[in-house]
Amino acid sequence: MGSQCLKGEGRFQLALERRVAMNPDLDPECRLALAYVPADRRPALEALWRLDVTLGQVLATGTDPMISRIRLAWWREALERLDRERAPAEPVLEATAADVLSKGVSGGELAAMVDGWEVLTEPGGLGESDLAAYARARGGLLFRHAARLLGDCEHPVVEAGSRWALADLARRCGNARESKAALEAAFAIAGGTARWPAPLRPLGMLAILADRDVARGNPEAQGSPGRIWRMIRHRLTGR
Repeated sequence: MGSQCLKGEGRFQLALERRVAMNPDLDPECRLALAYVPADRRPALEALWRLDVTLGQVLATGTDPMISRIRLAWWREALERLDRERAPAEPVLEATAADVLSKGVSGGELAAMVDGWEVLTEPGGLGESDLAAYARARGGLLFRHAARLLGDCEHPVVEAGSRWALADLARRCGNARESKAALEAAFAIAGGTARWPAPLRPLGMLAILADRDVARGNPEAQGSPGRIWRMIRHRLTGR
């Protein structure tokens, strides 16, 4: 299975693995976290995470940043239209409308996540403000929406989501120097909650792995026994 890079002028070269194919799938660690989501909320969380993967696929399969921006703009408009129109015959949008919007998260709120991915398509190098904008719009909003779908609108999750997004970028970036910059940006974000409430621990399982990568200063191979055990321990303890 190959991978493709987004080649910008000094911009991050994003080597997203083929967890995003014609039928976008989640990586093994997301699937494990999803397994601990209550059955009645699992379709909504899965649809939300698949939307994020699909937006990443726009960059992973793009060869021209301008074309990628046009495709991201299409997704933004399509998500906004879900608030007033029936979903088109597109599986990710259909699942989003059926399982996410029905739980109270609007298409307009989801469309704001596109802004994070769009940061990676701009020409020039990514500065601190760019990384912060990417992290908050992608990961911060993703975690905030996920927390709402899990039934908790009060617990602070934006910082954890931002760190997760930067750690994920570092893992999938094709340049070691740029990967390091993403991890350094994540390190600068406050660690957030000391103990996660039980309903949000599926999110915490992913956040704790991002913290692990940031502390190491280098993305760890996914699926290792140590990572799996760390996820299970967090699910049991919230720490």
